[in-house]
Amino acid sequence: MPRILGVDVPNDKRIVIALTYIYGIGDVTSHEILKATDIDESVRGKDLTEDELSRLGSHIEKNYIIEGQLRRQEAQNVNRLREIKCYRGIRHRLGLPVRGQRTKTNARTRKGPRKTVAGKKGVKDVSRG
Repeated sequence: MPRILGVDVPNDKRIVIALTYIYGIGDVTSHEILKATDIDESVRGKDLTEDELSRLGSHIEKNYIIEGQLRRQEAQNVNRLREIKCYRGIRHRLGLPVRGQRTKTNARTRKGPRKTVAGKKGVKDVSRG
């Protein structure tokens, strides 16, 4: 498995797909990187030369924020929103949808599994006594 910036990318997949295994690199970015480094998109991961691997690594490192640094940056952005107590920060804190989605139904991914609340008990003979 070729290793690019500390991430093992698959041997048998085309390099344009294999690059997307790096956090922060998607399909469009992968195409841009390969065009900038003059590497054919149809080449498999196992067929890359050391020169091509180093070119990929240096180009990505220079021009993109990836992996741990990107995760840290995203966490800092969310924490900033929480600290200033803006609407989005409060929604993050409460674990509710942040971007205006409805919550009466269909918010299960953010809210988690349903918590059943017991219904009211019927009032039985209270007048006894």
